[in-house]
Amino acid sequence: MEQRIIFSQNLKREIATAISECEHDKVFVLADETTAKVCWPVIADFFCLRQAKLITIPATDSHKTVESLSHVWSCLQQGGATRHSCMINLGGGMVTDLGGFAASTFKRGINFINIPTTLLSMVDASVGGKTGVNFGGLKNEIGVFNEAEFVILDTKFLKTLDNENIRSGYVEMLKHGLISDESHWAQLLQFPLDEATQPQHLQSLQTLLEHSVGIKQRIVNEDPRENGIRKALNLGHTVGHAFESFSMRHADTKQPLLHGYAVAFGLICELYLSCLKTGFPTDKMRQTVQFIHQNYGTMNITCDDYDELIELMTHDKKNTADAINFTLLGEIGDIRINQTATKEEIKEALDFFREC
Repeated sequence: MEQRIIFSQNLKREIATAISECEHDKVFVLADETTAKVCWPVIADFFCLRQAKLITIPATDSHKTVESLSHVWSCLQQGGATRHSCMINLGGGMVTDLGGFAASTFKRGINFINIPTTLLSMVDASVGGKTGVNFGGLKNEIGVFNEAEFVILDTKFLKTLDNENIRSGYVEMLKHGLISDESHWAQLLQFPLDEATQPQHLQSLQTLLEHSVGIKQRIVNEDPRENGIRKALNLGHTVGHAFESFSMRHADTKQPLLHGYAVAFGLICELYLSCLKTGFPTDKMRQTVQFIHQNYGTMNITCDDYDELIELMTHDKKNTADAINFTLLGEIGDIRINQTATKEEIKEALDFFREC
């Protein structure tokens, strides 16, 4: 059955309907420490959740680990979950990724529902069936494909986010614009991102979000296991995941990069490679790069970091045995999957990122 995505108009009714249509002898809700405080109270009093058991894990992607996964399994086991139970993942991408994996593997798989509470999880992590945890210092190294029965999207949760987390999610929407059509891309560049959750802009954001989720859903339906066109969704991610893993390794006294910021910086490099290798128009690359710099700043790297970044890129799951694989563009909407680049070309793109 195709995953059912609901853009919420009545959250209480929609959660009740989703639960009623999923097999469930018991209902569990997974949240991280932040969403347990901020988002769980929004729905905790709903009649359909009166007997639900809350499972809480630490917040942030640094806790998307086997240890957190084991904690969720233990809570399900100790709470008497059976293969007929249902779990609701309430939170950002870390919660929906880890919770989806936990549900997919407990008792060989129980039903789960995603209620994403960040823009990033609404547009990216909760839709499409990718679940998993980080392992060995690498992003999403362990996981399975398995879609939630329902995804319920309610933009009222976005009012709980700071600007950094709104921007982090918006990058995935920008990526969807780049892989779809010029009109949508242009709309995304013109949206007042600093005021995204203000009442006068929230409806426009929801319209852009619905369009963006529709783009992803069409691609996922065409290629659910990422054998072909779904690789379009990896634009910006080969370099972006390397930036993200690099920032986690070297966090020390500062926070690692948010996922969306890493992808934004990855887009700069991969659009440069697109200009270099597949003829992407320079003016559209520069317009996009300008938008990213205005809204996301930059990341401090030196040429001494290049070899480590390239080594991290070699771990990307899209790679073949002997090449680093990229999704590039010939034009907006003209997707070129399974592209490769030499180390020299990648270093040139990193030079451009530092200098542009």
